[in-house]
Amino acid sequence: MESFPREPLTRAGPSWFLLAAAAVRNHKWGLLGGLAVACLALGWLTRAMLGPEVVCYPVIRGDLVRTVVASGHVETPFRVEVGSQITGTVAEVLVNEGQAVTRGQPLITLDASELQAAVVQAEGLVQQAEAQLRQMEELSLPSAQENLKQAKATLVNAKEAYDRASRLAASGYGTHAALDAATRDLDVARTQVRSAELAVFTMSPGGSNFVIAQTQLTQARATLATANARLGYATVAAPRDGVLISRKVERGAVVQPGKALFVLAPSGNVQLVVPIDEKNLGLLSLGQDAKASADAYPDKTFPAKLTYINPGVDISRASVEVKLTSVDPPPYLRQDMTVSVDIEVDRRKDALIAPTRVIHDPTSGRPWVLIFRNGRASVQQVHVSLRAGDKVELTDGVNAGDLLIPVAAGVRAGQRLRAVMP
Repeated sequence: MESFPREPLTRAGPSWFLLAAAAVRNHKWGLLGGLAVACLALGWLTRAMLGPEVVCYPVIRGDLVRTVVASGHVETPFRVEVGSQITGTVAEVLVNEGQAVTRGQPLITLDASELQAAVVQAEGLVQQAEAQLRQMEELSLPSAQENLKQAKATLVNAKEAYDRASRLAASGYGTHAALDAATRDLDVARTQVRSAELAVFTMSPGGSNFVIAQTQLTQARATLATANARLGYATVAAPRDGVLISRKVERGAVVQPGKALFVLAPSGNVQLVVPIDEKNLGLLSLGQDAKASADAYPDKTFPAKLTYINPGVDISRASVEVKLTSVDPPPYLRQDMTVSVDIEVDRRKDALIAPTRVIHDPTSGRPWVLIFRNGRASVQQVHVSLRAGDKVELTDGVNAGDLLIPVAAGVRAGQRLRAVMP
């Protein structure tokens, strides 16, 4: 049998690689279609054997806090209306609305020309009353005392003359006329002594003239104090530290008592006034802690405490007004600023926590969940203890780390699936 020599493939004709490449080029769409079918078949086979991928949520252990959330505004516990105590014309306004002031700081000044004149007049009355009292002490009283001494000396002489006239009349050497004259002189001397004693007494401390002079001085001093006080009213000052949230006065205006010129928000504690839906009233109690934040500074929070619950209900809004006190408010808070508060109404420590989206029949008496176990969804009865927003506390049926299937996944009990963490 005749044989032929075999040439190397690379030299004798096209190589097997080139033939394969040509075949792929000629049948590429068919090959791609076959590959796609194979992938779909593999995916279907995998899904049929292992089930679809489903996001499952683990049961975690931690603290669960239930809060009541609401919005309100900032207020001070009270506001002070500052006005003038006298009628006058405004000379200067020394502060602006929104300015922080301290106690005693002048806010406005009034024209005080008449008040200053009244002070000068009252000072004159005081000086006059003081001079009258000094005149009594330095002149009138010493003069009355000297008159008393003279009257007493005259009384001694009159008594001696009466005694002599009486002895002479008794012995028959004197006349009755001389005795009558001596008796009259003695009576006059006694009267003069009594008058001098009365004059000294009235001008001494406790006497009527002294009391009158002292009263006049006291009244003059009181008039001066009143005039000075009215002069002080010409400057309207801040009654305490705070912020002026309103100003209703300008230079040249005529002010009167009883009219509010400024509204002052005192420094110190700040209240958050919040309307709460009446359905949450049973959850609230005095002393509950809260976290608050201003809408203008949402990333900053500050503590507050529930200190007041209005006993009445606003029927038009079906809400209850509550007040929370912040002892150390942040400096950026302003009057009437909008705030949001989270009032802590319940707290469970070391609780088993799951999202509410995994609970089936949550309002029924027998809620249940689907747990991912051994590649399948298993039904498990649970007991829901506390609901807080989108989380619940489970006290029975599950353990920490169990993977729970959300209701919206549409998984049936016993169905195979592949759990994916959120």
